[in-house]
Amino acid sequence: MGFANLLFSIWRKVLVCLCLGLLGIGTTAQATTLTREALAAYFPEPLIVGEQDPELPVWPLFRQARTDKGWDNPAPVGYVFESLDFAPVPGFSGTPVNLLIALGPKGEFLEVKVLSQREPVFVEGLGPEPLNKFVDQYKGLGITQNIKIGSNLNKDSEAGSANVYVDGVAKATASVRIVNQSMLSAALKVARARLGFALGTDPDMVGRIKGTKFEPMDNVAALEDEGLVTRRTILNKDVEAAFKDTVGEGQDPEALADPDGVFTEMLVMHLNVPTVGRNVLPEKGWKHLMGWIEPGDHAFLVATRGRYSFVGDDYTPGAVPDRLTLTQAGLPIELRDFVTDTTPKLPEGWDVYGDDVHWRVFKVISQASLDPAQPLDFALSVTRTKGQMFPEKERKSFDVNASMPSDYFDLPDGNNKTWHSLWTDRAWEIGVLGVGLLVLSVLLARPRWITVSPTRLKWVRHAYLLYTLFFIGWFAQGQLSIVNFTALIQALLAGRSLDFFLYDPMTVLLWAFVVVTLFVWGRGTFCGWLCPFGALQEFVGTVARWVKLPQLRLHTRTDAQLKKIKYVVLAVVLAMPFVSASYTDKAVEVEPFKTAITLVFDRSWPFVLWAVGLLALSAFVYKGYCRYICPLGAGVAVLGKVRLFKWLPRRAECGQPCQTCRRSCEYQAIEAQGAIDYNECFQCLDCVVIYESNDLCTPLVVEKRKGKVIPVRSLPVQGTAKA
Repeated sequence: MGFANLLFSIWRKVLVCLCLGLLGIGTTAQATTLTREALAAYFPEPLIVGEQDPELPVWPLFRQARTDKGWDNPAPVGYVFESLDFAPVPGFSGTPVNLLIALGPKGEFLEVKVLSQREPVFVEGLGPEPLNKFVDQYKGLGITQNIKIGSNLNKDSEAGSANVYVDGVAKATASVRIVNQSMLSAALKVARARLGFALGTDPDMVGRIKGTKFEPMDNVAALEDEGLVTRRTILNKDVEAAFKDTVGEGQDPEALADPDGVFTEMLVMHLNVPTVGRNVLPEKGWKHLMGWIEPGDHAFLVATRGRYSFVGDDYTPGAVPDRLTLTQAGLPIELRDFVTDTTPKLPEGWDVYGDDVHWRVFKVISQASLDPAQPLDFALSVTRTKGQMFPEKERKSFDVNASMPSDYFDLPDGNNKTWHSLWTDRAWEIGVLGVGLLVLSVLLARPRWITVSPTRLKWVRHAYLLYTLFFIGWFAQGQLSIVNFTALIQALLAGRSLDFFLYDPMTVLLWAFVVVTLFVWGRGTFCGWLCPFGALQEFVGTVARWVKLPQLRLHTRTDAQLKKIKYVVLAVVLAMPFVSASYTDKAVEVEPFKTAITLVFDRSWPFVLWAVGLLALSAFVYKGYCRYICPLGAGVAVLGKVRLFKWLPRRAECGQPCQTCRRSCEYQAIEAQGAIDYNECFQCLDCVVIYESNDLCTPLVVEKRKGKVIPVRSLPVQGTAKA
């Protein structure tokens, strides 16, 4: 018990630090990991890294020029900072990628390097080199450009593209987009704060579309009268005037022949607005669109009619349009083609299937921080060339300015910071989780209703475990992990702020519930009911018994010895943050949670093999991983020593002499004397069913028989043998 008490003491201190951090009472240090001395290695002479800004975690960068007399006075060239300080966008693994960024005075990227990342595809899949090459492409580009990620099928299809392209990484599309958004979001914040960029809206303070405001309207004309449709007609003479005195002047014979003819007519509609989306799209298409875009994303319908379209002849659905761009207050926002089978309703006279009509639905992801409360500037790009061998090119843009009526959006208040908005965006998920936790609390506080029979308990428990696996685990990504604690230790050692926990509301709420229930019921509330991987193991075990696979029940002494292994694993994993981050990354992989729940087995084969092997073990040894290996289970068991109640009912006869519950306990958590070992109890409530049953509990069966008169019946008369 001395070892367990020591671990309990350590975990109690860690828990206090976590709680203080979540409440904002703990450390308020920035996420900065580099010092001025460390930065100097990235920027050798003639560059000089200045003293850290007293208000922001940025360092000024200076350049010296050598003269005959030595180095002259250094001139400022920009700022250096870490993306984690300004845009901790969670990566595919749940951990933000941290980038070193040097930003020039005009918002250009002087340097971009990867400081740390935990993306599975770049850790044990492709390796870090593809990610390093990806970020190298940003040098020389700037935040005022429309930076698009390839591979892009339109990249070389048309001269004079309105976009700047960087090559993506195959098999890592999601990861590189997250890196791109983290880089741009962090750079925008620094540019606004220190480079004089008064452009755009603070990403933490964007307006919110009123999702419940809907008015049925019969046609697009009614929407246009309401100010919800933006339309612009561009005539041939308008285009010709734009190219006057350039190499593109006079290069369009059709425009010269019919100057008053329509070059193109373009309209834009914001589909997130229910009054727009539900009136323009079929109800099924609207629901499909809203189901596929993430909270904070925006969808726009763009359509053109005329001899010029925003898509070229060789445009491929799913690609980035070269002729169409979107900016807000001078800052570019990426449009992503959203492929849909839905046919929208267009204005009268627009033939949806006509050769001169083209339409697409485009998505803007949440990290772009598009503000629906501010004007949006769509631009249609027209390129003309002159010459055959070495053609000269000229490009002009024609703006379509869209604004939303104020009745259709809410302005944020002063406290609507990033983590607040994340919680707001996931409000319905939080609500479903809250209902689930309330149901579990009632079931455990008043278990008699579900323990009235083994059948009822089985169906209720399996239904709740399905909720845990599919909603908490695979959908909401709420699998608690030992990584939560190693991340806490690493943050404390590095002096970082602990508010990064608040970027994952599911984890915060689940841990809060687990901490509270540790005082009431102990470890089993989480391990037996709220762990998605535990639920998956239990279903594997159920199927194994159904197909009659042999079940191995270990000897009591062997079982007790094996259960100590998880405490050793816990101690090793918690020690790793004090050694190195790379060792920590390797140690936490003893958990199969990331593979089986977070990534749903979409990982390299050694990790999948480990997870599948542990599930196979549970087919023969009931929840073997949970009982013998799981470091998180060990930690929760140690924390569970704060439990105040022995709440599972026992009788004096339990264990002396009755062994019914002990023999029935799949977790082997009932001692020979009848006491329940709450450190190993998963609160499956099977023993409570036996305790309450007059037919299953041996003491109750004996009690029921007392006083009963057993009727004496005469033996049947046998036939007399004949002499």
